[in-house]
Amino acid sequence: MSLSMEWERVVEAPIENDLCTRIRRSEQALMTHHEAVLRGYGLTMTQYTVLMILSREGGMSGAQLARSCGVTQQSMSSVLTNMENKELIHRETSPVHAKVQIATLTDEGQALLDRAFQEVVILERALTDAFTPSEHASLCALLERATAVLIQQTRHATVPPTA
Repeated sequence: MSLSMEWERVVEAPIENDLCTRIRRSEQALMTHHEAVLRGYGLTMTQYTVLMILSREGGMSGAQLARSCGVTQQSMSSVLTNMENKELIHRETSPVHAKVQIATLTDEGQALLDRAFQEVVILERALTDAFTPSEHASLCALLERATAVLIQQTRHATVPPTA
């Protein structure tokens, strides 16, 4: 199919039929839900994710946490400072590199995570229950495949030429 024919087909179809639009709408609905729940605990989605990661993985540097959360190192630095001020995490100098700070979860951070998780997990259960086990497995596999394509295409993306 030529590019112009494909463009005509895309332009004629309702935007809500686009796969990227559906993925974006699902992601927005998920984030809106989590942000509403987490707001009651004084947490942002990034802070909650940091708590989850540190609970599962143990101490990590700001750069590692930034990569895991999909934010810049500068943004993560601000997030970690805020969390340290709330006494949710503790940072200390890495034994390996003097310029690297390692963040670890405090008891207060773990307790807040435990409370927030009790509400966040309700959505996970509701989503799981909305599908049969076979559908759930298929959906997870399809989402993983879609994510791989998105990552691959992002790597190959180019900046459009300026006019």
